[in-house]
Amino acid sequence: MRKTGRLRELRTSLLSRYLLIIIVAMLFIPIVIPLTIAMYNLFNGLSREEPEESAAYKSISGLETTWHKEAEGLLGKPPEAINERLRELRAAYNFSSIFWVDGEGRTRLSLEPADPELWQQNEKYAIPAQWTAADAILFMKKSSALDPLAIVAFVGDRPDAGEGFMVMQIPSAVRKQDSFEGLNSWYMAVMLVLFIGFIMVSWLFFIRIRKRLLRLQTAMIFTEEAGVPPLIAPGKPDEIGRLETAFNTMVAELAASRLREAEEEGLRKRLVSGLSHDLRTPLTVIRSHLHILGKEELSGRGRESLRLMDERIESLGVLIENLLSYNLLSSGRMTLKPERRDVLRLLRESAAAWYPLWEKEGFRIDIDLEGEPLYWNVDESWFRRILDNLFQNIVRHARSGLYVGVAVEMRDGERVILIRDQGKGLGSSSRAKGAGMGLSIVDLLVKRMGLEWKVDSTSEGTRIVIRSLPSGNLNKI
Repeated sequence: MRKTGRLRELRTSLLSRYLLIIIVAMLFIPIVIPLTIAMYNLFNGLSREEPEESAAYKSISGLETTWHKEAEGLLGKPPEAINERLRELRAAYNFSSIFWVDGEGRTRLSLEPADPELWQQNEKYAIPAQWTAADAILFMKKSSALDPLAIVAFVGDRPDAGEGFMVMQIPSAVRKQDSFEGLNSWYMAVMLVLFIGFIMVSWLFFIRIRKRLLRLQTAMIFTEEAGVPPLIAPGKPDEIGRLETAFNTMVAELAASRLREAEEEGLRKRLVSGLSHDLRTPLTVIRSHLHILGKEELSGRGRESLRLMDERIESLGVLIENLLSYNLLSSGRMTLKPERRDVLRLLRESAAAWYPLWEKEGFRIDIDLEGEPLYWNVDESWFRRILDNLFQNIVRHARSGLYVGVAVEMRDGERVILIRDQGKGLGSSSRAKGAGMGLSIVDLLVKRMGLEWKVDSTSEGTRIVIRSLPSGNLNKI
């Protein structure tokens, strides 16, 4: 079964398919030569009619055999008979030059070709009237160059006959009419066609791969409303097909995970909302009974315990309130209604409300809220909540510095709100917990109202700057 699976993967593999294309291209090379010759003969035969006079020179070996037989038949013939027969042969082979020399070295007959233009590219050997040994050697030397081709035969086809020799010279122009002239061009043309065909097949192969990869890339980039990419139809069962299947599996798991996350988030929010409402009533009852108990006669230690319990219950109530608010804001069930408001006035009113508590706790107060009105686009009640959370955070976590500063300053050409303390910083440990939830609410509200805030907290204190973004700022100075 494992071998069957591997064979199936090999058959459907992109690599094996491309290797098959290369192997077919390589195996087709041995077919190119016979195919080229066949196509050359076909198209060359259709495009050019061979002259009847050239047919006699088609086979040089056959012509040489015929020439030797003719020489053998002239054994013992008188010169007139030899001349007559050579003239007949000259009529049959009218593109050639024929002459013969008798046994005493005299040239008895010399016949020129019918078309002298065929000899323009050949060096014409001057035939002497009386041959010497040097002339014969020079002629044989020139004839060995095969241009023009010389067929030599002894009269009687025997060297010892003593009747001389006869020669037929064939120009190269006649021989080339039947050669494979232009075959190289045909071969190069066929090779070029095959190469272009291989390039086209490879190009189509990779274009299809690229289209499938681009489709997969597009599916990965663009997501639907739930933030999950859409499923894609899987293609062939190759490497890309398996990747598409894996992508669909991942998308299905991601969609299921998002659904579970949404269900869990809804359950958490319902739980927080229910607990917040359920805890408020008993906390209110406990605080009322602590207030009644404080009117009774108690020792100093008992009164200190009542005070600590009241503070803890108050802190717990604030934490529950923050938790409920954060739950409402993060779930989108709390609607903000930003309107053009003078935030400088809201800041003065909020600071005035917290002033008595700061004095009671012994804080040094530095407030500078003078100047023209500063209009921002905010929800008034929730902006007050931002200020309350920040001021409450100072009271709980900056008691060591006993300093609170509230001011409006000019920064980068616009007026901003600056709230600072001299505590140990937000990263330090504190007996009062829950500041993280309060600041998380501040962060949500700031963003929802088109504001921006920056916190710079060190061991020497915390500085918080609140500014309006360009889209939310209605009055820049």
